[in-house]
Amino acid sequence: MNEEAGIYARESAYLDRHVQFGEAQGRVISVTFPNAPDEGAKTDHELLDRIEAYLTGAEDDFADVTVALTVPTDRRGVLEAVREIPYGEQVGVAQLLRMTPDMDPEDDEDVRTARSALADNPAPLLIPDHRVRDGPSAAPAEVEQRLRSVEGL
Repeated sequence: MNEEAGIYARESAYLDRHVQFGEAQGRVISVTFPNAPDEGAKTDHELLDRIEAYLTGAEDDFADVTVALTVPTDRRGVLEAVREIPYGEQVGVAQLLRMTPDMDPEDDEDVRTARSALADNPAPLLIPDHRVRDGPSAAPAEVEQRLRSVEGL
């Protein structure tokens, strides 16, 4: 990734909308799926090429992409655990909590924290919340379903 800050977007025929991300200092700060990109969004970026390839069937877990997580520590732990779910596999919220240090799937507060972290995920796709079968996704429902379909989930 380059060191410049900016907004990058490209239309995806598969998703029937754009994939857009913001980047600062070589870190992705957000991923969204708007119907139209932000004004001035650039279309040329290596990550957009990779996302396009992923959406057409190339296996990619995006593990090497740095995501700047500016979220509370407990939510950070949940989202970091989500990044560990392998391509083409899915887990439930309870299993995700077992994968997350200091979280207990039997604790209602931890379950709420995990579900909130998933719903407010700043970078769906790169933090693949679509791999959590019974949790919310920060991506629009139709995008979540298509991401699952790409991975055979």
